[in-house]
Amino acid sequence: MLRRFLLALASWSMLAAGLNGGASAQGLFGAPPPKASSGDNTSPPAVDTAPPAATAPESKPDEPAPVAPVLPGSPTAVVKPFYEHLGLELDPAQRKNFVDPAKTVLDKSDALRASGQGECLDPNMALDNADYDKLAIDRSLRTIEAVNGDQAKVVVAFVVEGHQHRLEWKLKKVGGGWKVSDLLSVTGEWALSQYQCE
Repeated sequence: MLRRFLLALASWSMLAAGLNGGASAQGLFGAPPPKASSGDNTSPPAVDTAPPAATAPESKPDEPAPVAPVLPGSPTAVVKPFYEHLGLELDPAQRKNFVDPAKTVLDKSDALRASGQGECLDPNMALDNADYDKLAIDRSLRTIEAVNGDQAKVVVAFVVEGHQHRLEWKLKKVGGGWKVSDLLSVTGEWALSQYQCE
């Protein structure tokens, strides 16, 4: 009998709390209200939670850029200039940075151009044939390097005009230095070594 009375009293207390307003009931059924007055209970959580959600995504994309410094002589150090100077891969003076099969294709392209019969390769292959937008590339460029003995890959990703581009540079160690052996576009599905510049 006493047990029924206590259960009834507990139920009545909960019902009374619900009818008197949300402040008491909120403490029973959810997280306790903040120490501010009841008029401030709804607005501070909404204001406090929105800015962290808005600033967190902005700060996360900016963090990866300085994480991996480019080491001199690394495969990434060989690839990086191609994103600082448009068409550098077609400059004959840069041929020292290439080995076969890429070097053979580039040499044949040079010969074709010199003969006056036209161009074989796009002048911005390093940009996946995207329009050159240095600011967009500098802002979004990310590289990942993987070295396996005397072979290396540098994956480059960037965004131009809302389109994501991803390229893979293959490198070989020759005479103690890294040289580009091929360039592949993951997004465009082409490879420099597949071009027939004849």
